[in-house]
Amino acid sequence: MNDNALKTLAKVPQVTLLFWIVKIAATTLGETGGDAVTMSMNLGYLTGTLIFAVIFGVMVTAQIRARSFHPLLYWATIVASTTVGTTLADFADRTLGIGYAGGSTMLLALLAISLLLWYRTLGTVSVSSVDTPKAELFYWLTITFSQTLGTALGDWTADTAGIGYGGGIFVFGALLLIIAAAYFWTQVSRTALFWAAFVLTRPLGAVIGDFLDKPMNAGGMALSRYTVSGALVVFILAIVLLFKQRAASKMH
Repeated sequence: MNDNALKTLAKVPQVTLLFWIVKIAATTLGETGGDAVTMSMNLGYLTGTLIFAVIFGVMVTAQIRARSFHPLLYWATIVASTTVGTTLADFADRTLGIGYAGGSTMLLALLAISLLLWYRTLGTVSVSSVDTPKAELFYWLTITFSQTLGTALGDWTADTAGIGYGGGIFVFGALLLIIAAAYFWTQVSRTALFWAAFVLTRPLGAVIGDFLDKPMNAGGMALSRYTVSGALVVFILAIVLLFKQRAASKMH
């Protein structure tokens, strides 16, 4: 490698094992936090979606305006995206009556379109290229679709497919292990594997969250959504503050 190469830092973290641990915790928090507002507080899916959409908009604006990568800001934005994804998917699937299959199909199409437009506009969808406002807009739009899709997939698998929350955890965990094996032992595109894993960690978080807070007669542990959400916030803060995360980089 040329020692004089110029390193450009992205405004997203390096993709490491720590990244995926926090991502799964954040997606689980999105499920329990979203359900706490829409169900436990009885505000409904539409109101919950509007609340979290505003929060997500504020966080994305702050993230784009930031001059460099800030771990707490980044993960707060991820949590906001996964929470609004939870309430939005529930609103579409249940309130609008689209259903899990219809919602998942629609969101998969939107995710594919977002990635295609991103690639056609900037020539890459690699996370290491997220170092300009335009790239960030595509990044967060794609993440929003992936988080919402993941919620619908998790609910569809656990409920409609009838395998339950434990079965859902096994299925999505196994799929993630297959992706990890492909990463280490094949030459499959790292960018493609990243987005596949990013999407699949969301339904994994969804079924974990449902397993923790749903009633026992529905296959859950009936834990308080507020307690679980609070514990996840503490866990994520501890990981982010105790373990230094570096920004992703690319060489020019």
